[in-house]
Amino acid sequence: MISWIHHREAGDRLLIAELLGCCFRFFRDFAAFGGSAVPVRSVGAILWGFAVLFSFNLAGFVGVSGCAMSVPASEDASAAAIEQLYRFGESLNESKDKSKNEADYLGIIAAAKGSAKSKQLAAQLIPRFFKHFPDLSSDAINAQLDLCEEDELGIRVQAIRGLPLLCKDTPLHLPKIADVLGQLLLAEEVLERDAASKALMSVLRQDTKGSLTALFKHIENSDENLRDKVLTFVREKVFPIKKELLHPQEEMERHITDLIKKCLQDVTGAEFKMFMDFLKCLALFGPNAPSERVQELLEIVEGQADLDAVFNITDTDHIDRLMSCLNMALPFYARGASNSKFLNYINKHLLPVFEQLPEGKKLDLLKNLAESSPYTSAQDARQLLPSILQLLKKYMPRKKVSEELQSTYVECLLYAFHELAHKTPNTTNSLCGYKIVTGQPSDRLGEDFAELFKDFNERLTVVEELAKAANKKLTQGMSELNKALSAAKTDTEKEEVKAKKLSSSTKLRSNNNIVTLAQPLHQKVPSFFGKDKVIHLSWKEKDSSKPAPTSAPTHAVSATQHNGGKKRQNQNNQNSHNNQNGGAASAPKRGRGDGMTSQLVNRALAGLGSSSRGGFGRGGGSGRGGRGGWRGGRGNRNRDY
Repeated sequence: MISWIHHREAGDRLLIAELLGCCFRFFRDFAAFGGSAVPVRSVGAILWGFAVLFSFNLAGFVGVSGCAMSVPASEDASAAAIEQLYRFGESLNESKDKSKNEADYLGIIAAAKGSAKSKQLAAQLIPRFFKHFPDLSSDAINAQLDLCEEDELGIRVQAIRGLPLLCKDTPLHLPKIADVLGQLLLAEEVLERDAASKALMSVLRQDTKGSLTALFKHIENSDENLRDKVLTFVREKVFPIKKELLHPQEEMERHITDLIKKCLQDVTGAEFKMFMDFLKCLALFGPNAPSERVQELLEIVEGQADLDAVFNITDTDHIDRLMSCLNMALPFYARGASNSKFLNYINKHLLPVFEQLPEGKKLDLLKNLAESSPYTSAQDARQLLPSILQLLKKYMPRKKVSEELQSTYVECLLYAFHELAHKTPNTTNSLCGYKIVTGQPSDRLGEDFAELFKDFNERLTVVEELAKAANKKLTQGMSELNKALSAAKTDTEKEEVKAKKLSSSTKLRSNNNIVTLAQPLHQKVPSFFGKDKVIHLSWKEKDSSKPAPTSAPTHAVSATQHNGGKKRQNQNNQNSHNNQNGGAASAPKRGRGDGMTSQLVNRALAGLGSSSRGGFGRGGGSGRGGRGGWRGGRGNRNRDY
């Protein structure tokens, strides 16, 4: 007998083992009753097991002699098996102490190897009575998971729907069930995928913490296909109902924050933005959050920017991340977080090689510097001012030149110069030859910086004249554009003219800002725009709901300025392309990378999970798809319960 079993196929040996198990339990019950009163139902379960085995699974067995032993299934036997299953279910329903009906439940588990109808009924009954038989939990779960892999769609869907019941009263099994349901999101059939999604939502409501932990392991470690399916589920199903799921609020918000942090080591640009947008919506980091929590968000962004990495001018992906993360960090500066780490990195690594940066990134860097400069500390301002002034002089010629003024470059640098000088006015004495008195030794009033003052004034005069001349041409051009717009016949022509008008309008604002920013700097004791006296940058639209700021600058001698400032208005940032004059184009606000709106955001708008790690992206994986993928991964799932 042992030799015959050894030569059977693996599936046949499994069936034989299960039947022998039934026999073993029968004799155990026999011994428990003293051998005198054998439970009738135990005998019935074993006999029914033999019927299932021989009716549906032994066709094709090969004997020791090698001759085929054919035992065809009959409709009568199938009907009898279904009837017996119903009797098992009725018996368990009626029993007050269901634990004594173990043989009935064993018969239900065995039916998972029966006919299609038996499997479908077993998929309903196994979860229904699961909680009453903890000693059979491993067999029951494995039988239910096997049913999730059946060829017939109806059986799979029924089995998937029953999975949440396996952990409803036995939370010990929830992590595994959530893990399996996450894998089942790969299913090709819509009905199957929908069943997995609904079952997963049920499990999430049972135990949000355990379920999220299981799901985020897929995001952190799984192959690309599965990871993307789980990410999509989390984004579309979990995030929108965070208020319902995350209770107790502070504990669960902290838990999901920690889960998100773990999986940020390898994300695309769009995934990172999605996670950051979600975190910002949590009460933990809301408008009333303390400064240390805002700083925590900023540190997440700084980590993505790789500020501890060795800078390589040829690593365009790293530059993309720097620009994108700096832009993403701006709202946190307005809420009191420090921009010191970003600015020090830029001052040390990027400004010295500014001319070697990709053309499109130069303007991105200058715009980000301009917008973050109001939140710079006095100490960082002193470190950054020399680099800003050196770069400013490069784009402010001492004599008139034929080349067109790169107005947006100059606007950004002049604006940053004002904001930084506002933090530490007397630092400009040794840089520009000013005579600002604060009573500190750093005033250096006894030294002669007359040549520096003369040089800077001449450059300011030239740049003002160039800006005014450019505006004169732009104003004339606007009249021509208005005529062209009236004459345009097609929508395409109208859009082209409107784009040119928008570009010209932005250049006009930029040149006007240059004149406004340059005028106060001609004095020996200049005035600087700063915290309370601001100027609207040309690429940012004014918020009509707030009063327009006063254009008069704050006097530089005010030595009591401190880091901070009012929260910036929520404005649309017009992304400028690398025009020779630095003018802005009509594209939307810069996002997180290259592309029409942003390199890194658009990279994932075409589908999560694309792109390389260098630009937030993930490396490509071989992946797997549909139910075949679930079957392929079945061998790796933990079957030990």
